[in-house]
Amino acid sequence: MTSTLRQAWVAARFLVVMTALLGVAYPVAVWGVGRVVPGTADGSFVTTTSGSAVGSALIGQAFDGPTWFHPRPSAAGDGYDASSSGGSNLAMDNPEQVKAVRERTAAVVAADGADPSAIPPDAVTASGSGLDPDISPAYAYLQVARVATARGLDPDAVRRLVDDHVVGRMLGFLGEPRVNVLELNLALEQMG
Repeated sequence: MTSTLRQAWVAARFLVVMTALLGVAYPVAVWGVGRVVPGTADGSFVTTTSGSAVGSALIGQAFDGPTWFHPRPSAAGDGYDASSSGGSNLAMDNPEQVKAVRERTAAVVAADGADPSAIPPDAVTASGSGLDPDISPAYAYLQVARVATARGLDPDAVRRLVDDHVVGRMLGFLGEPRVNVLELNLALEQMG
């Protein structure tokens, strides 16, 4: 057998082995893990107590009005449009960004009676994807009085609801504590 034929035979066997490993075995293994580990596949749906899906824990939704906890602003399309995900890419000193942050700050002050210097950044700035489902605990606590008053609930009960929905840092040190707005608002709806 010539050197060229030997190399072609080795290449053909290598191709078959790698196709079996990377084209069949690996995808089947990943699919299997996705089926076995709960909450890792099928879109991370958030469901009501009746079992109907109302959204994803990974994609933010707009909530308007004083009776709901509000998410962070979105720069995705008309707001939380998953087909046009993305941030504004404006620098913090860009006049459009400065204007938007001032307007959002004024809206939070008007809605929640907050001191402008105490407003957390996620209340007035959009996330990089524009679809962030979480807010900081500070922003959630800032909204407690408004939501409790609008719903006729005890502010301490609403504060405890927020406490119950604060998710800590991943592995104890990665990321920041956060509150999923959709899950919090579903729990709020169940309160009354």
